[in-house]
Amino acid sequence: MDRKHLETLEFPQILLRLARHVSFSAGRKLVLALQPSSIFVEVRQRLQETREARHLLDAHGGLSLGGAHDVRPLARNATRGAVLQPLDLLDISSTLRAGRRVQRMLGRLRGQVPLLADIAARIEPCQALADEIGRCISEQGEVNDHASAKLARLRRGMRIAHERLQEKLNRILANARNAPYLQESLITQRGGRYVIPIKAEFKGRIPGIVHDSSASGATLFIEPLSAVETTNRWRELQIEERKEVERILAELSALVADLADELAWTVEALADLDLVLAKGHYANELGATEPRLVAFAPNRQRPGTQRKRDSENTDSVLLHPGSVLDLRQARHPLLDPGTVVPIDVHLGDEYFILVITGPNTGGKTVSLKTVGLMAAMAQSGLHLPVEEGSAISVFDGIYADIGDEQSIEQSLSTFSSHLTNIVQLLDRAGEHGLVLLDELGAGTDPVEGSALARAILSHLLERRITTLVATHYSELKAYAHTTPGVENASVEFDLESLSPTYRMQIGLPGRSNAFAIAGRLGLSSEIIDPARALVSPEELRTESLLAEIQQAHREATAARDEVLLGQRRMAEQERQLAARLAAIEGERASILGEARAEARRELSAVREEIEVLRSEMSDGESQSQSALGEAWLAQAQARLTEQEELVRPDPAP
Repeated sequence: MDRKHLETLEFPQILLRLARHVSFSAGRKLVLALQPSSIFVEVRQRLQETREARHLLDAHGGLSLGGAHDVRPLARNATRGAVLQPLDLLDISSTLRAGRRVQRMLGRLRGQVPLLADIAARIEPCQALADEIGRCISEQGEVNDHASAKLARLRRGMRIAHERLQEKLNRILANARNAPYLQESLITQRGGRYVIPIKAEFKGRIPGIVHDSSASGATLFIEPLSAVETTNRWRELQIEERKEVERILAELSALVADLADELAWTVEALADLDLVLAKGHYANELGATEPRLVAFAPNRQRPGTQRKRDSENTDSVLLHPGSVLDLRQARHPLLDPGTVVPIDVHLGDEYFILVITGPNTGGKTVSLKTVGLMAAMAQSGLHLPVEEGSAISVFDGIYADIGDEQSIEQSLSTFSSHLTNIVQLLDRAGEHGLVLLDELGAGTDPVEGSALARAILSHLLERRITTLVATHYSELKAYAHTTPGVENASVEFDLESLSPTYRMQIGLPGRSNAFAIAGRLGLSSEIIDPARALVSPEELRTESLLAEIQQAHREATAARDEVLLGQRRMAEQERQLAARLAAIEGERASILGEARAEARRELSAVREEIEVLRSEMSDGESQSQSALGEAWLAQAQARLTEQEELVRPDPAP
């Protein structure tokens, strides 16, 4: 993708907003270097990564990359023989810990976020290096005593020597005979050696080596001779300790150098994850949705492409390039979300060039930039601020000539500057490209500019390049109306408020509204009427017809919205009625169930009484009476069985 065209669309501003969500410098570098891909499979994978990142954020609260640093420069320095400092090594250790933590978490969630888990699988744990740094370097960035046996011995000796030195100096200060000679009763340092301040006039009263004097010369800082040998021993141990620390740091640096490639792979994997997570955060910030990617289907005639006939060649058959652009309620991501007006932009089966007309400040330029940004963002793996169901193709290139780009350095006029850009993009754009042209042919004689604009559109049409054009030329409205493959679109203008609505209408050209606006602003009819008379009757009829069509379109849209609202209300009423019916059915089933249960209990009691009667009859009655009783009881029992069948619970549905 050409960086200049992306800058025209303000894509770098999108990247700056995306960069606000990264965790460390390597991720930020990836964000700022992000470019749209023209490879369908790669774009699809990028969008899936963003989808997984959003799932991770929504379902698991995200993923922390805290502690990660771009340690690749440190690793490169180590390979060149540099000795890394403790804080540098702590950065490496912290990065490795962050990598292990991320790898473990995404490994557990592989079933939910397989692409992110694949990225995390590239992380090299470098466990031995991390353990060795942790053993040798404290969290405060100091080399630990136990980093080596020699270092532990040296530091123990340093502490003992220091304690002895302090004892000797304190004894000198505490000696009452020395009190008159002391400027202050304190121990300080000069040049790394401990000294005491004495009055200059008592020089020599305490034997020692003068290391410094005060600015006034009244105080001398001396190292007592009795402490020199102990100080020397302490200093020797310090030098040996520094050498041992350097040796330990050099060994750790050598380990880093040996694993420089692995560290680089780890940082790159963490940076890739940082980029993907930033995309997820930014998508949630925008309230974005994932667009449906549609591959180009070239070299086929779409249905209805001969609905319009080219006046010069009525027998030509137009082949659609196969591009898909269906953006529903698309919002420009750099505009205030509270005030931005969403637009619907789509290419039909019958056209792949859209000519957008309408008044100044009506939103034509913003519409072009919105479309271009949606394509660039989607091909960078970003979810889009659009409604569900939006679809877009993957373009080989996105080419934009938008805005006033007059070049002072090259002494080019606005027209020349635009034409230079158009020449360059025509040389580069292919059948799978997306071209966005603002005010095509403007900046020169209107007649010639209009003719040139139509010729450029015909050239793009012949080459089957998906194109959106914003223009003021009324001739292009007629061109779009009569040319197969080209369609009109317009941005609405409210004559009552004299302000644009920023809504786009596909299939309708825009009106100039010049006379109506002039009248609303108070220009006298004595001026407007003669001006209107200068316009050809055909153009006036065209404007009148456009007004009628737009009014009919508004009425049809209002009627459609009313029908949709009615349908939504009916659907809601049906839902409420269904819920009430379900509740009533539930209550009925519950009441029936309770009644049947009660009936079963009563029938069970009657059955028990029959059994008691049978037992009493068999004990106390004659054989004939018993036979009659048994027959009666059998009939009663049969009746009970029938009643039990009637109150048996309904089978589960």
